[in-house]
Amino acid sequence: MDAPLVSMRDVRKSFGSFHALSGVSLDVAAGEVLCIIGASGSGKTTLLRCINQLVELDSGAIWIDGELIGYRTHNDRLYPLGEKEIARQRLKTGMVFQRFNLFPHMTALENLMEGPVQVLRRDKAEATREARELLERVGLSGKAQSFPADLSGGQQQRVAIARALAMRPKLMLFDEPTSALDPELVGEVLAVMKELAVSGMTMMVVTHELNFAREVADRVVFMDHGLIIEAGAAAQVLGSPREARTRAFLAAVLG
Repeated sequence: MDAPLVSMRDVRKSFGSFHALSGVSLDVAAGEVLCIIGASGSGKTTLLRCINQLVELDSGAIWIDGELIGYRTHNDRLYPLGEKEIARQRLKTGMVFQRFNLFPHMTALENLMEGPVQVLRRDKAEATREARELLERVGLSGKAQSFPADLSGGQQQRVAIARALAMRPKLMLFDEPTSALDPELVGEVLAVMKELAVSGMTMMVVTHELNFAREVADRVVFMDHGLIIEAGAAAQVLGSPREARTRAFLAAVLG
């Protein structure tokens, strides 16, 4: 059996007296789409931010593609990595946030090219060609020269997804990517994410869009108070959950 692309073991993180993650262990296979659901404050976003090293673990360990992240080992001891090494490791993941975080002074095309050219030192002509292909992939080939202020929220989020893909990550992390959008714009972003899933991209998606999770996810994880309460196939967790806390959450969400 192939090693998982993401492996988390007993990951813990507190903010003061608040235990955001209370011992999370989870594996994600290459090509898998994992949706993470749960109430606000259950630890979903912190989980993603730990994987992307935006939040430092208190304890536990995470491996991506077989590499321990955030630390190196020497004589059975752990030593924190420097910023340069963390930045290198972070290139394995692309993260899409609730807010789009585009560079407002750059066009859509320039937003996509910035990372490949400045960080990865790719040839500018190659980066331009790939950026245009990615804009076409997310349905925005006609918006290459548009600035973020001239785009709808849904269009900005699709540019943000394309910008993450431009770095050729092995793993895409989505933190409630539709929560800041007007309802009529949600579908266009979910359609791009569905296409990504079909293409074989490994995805971890924090979402309240249960229909999307039911349709696209290979597995669904339900979190509560910093713990994974239930995990399994989407049809099982969303259709016939075993745990009372999962049933109560779904009943509250679905009415």
